[in-house]
Amino acid sequence: MTPLVWLGILAILLVIEAITVGLTTVWFAGGALIACVASWLGLGIVVQLLLFFGVSVVLLIFTRPLAVRYMNKGVEKTNAESLLGKRAVVIQQINNLAQTGQVRINDIEWTARATDDSVQIPAGAVVEIEEIRGVKLIVKELSKEG
Repeated sequence: MTPLVWLGILAILLVIEAITVGLTTVWFAGGALIACVASWLGLGIVVQLLLFFGVSVVLLIFTRPLAVRYMNKGVEKTNAESLLGKRAVVIQQINNLAQTGQVRINDIEWTARATDDSVQIPAGAVVEIEEIRGVKLIVKELSKEG
């Protein structure tokens, strides 16, 4: 392929990356750039394709996790996500079978359910938030010592 074809592929991949911001096509754009250089140097199509796929996969596997970690560094958890692992106080007995239960955390009342349907958690107990399903907190009672 000619260098212009590889540059066209590179441009398309960069446009897709700019639109989606998913950190996926940018690695293939890197492969297209290297293949473009190989084409410019007069290397054959097989070498160009091997470089394109090889460089793309290497970039995807080895640099994507670092880039994702760097890009998500300043991202704040949502209010709900920040509750996971926190403790709350039961203000209405939690009984999954009766579909009752409320907890209070950060001065906000939430509907709550136990992680196990056979468990009832009394009012006043301290629980740990394990999961969030819709608008319900899924909790487990902490032991009396913990």
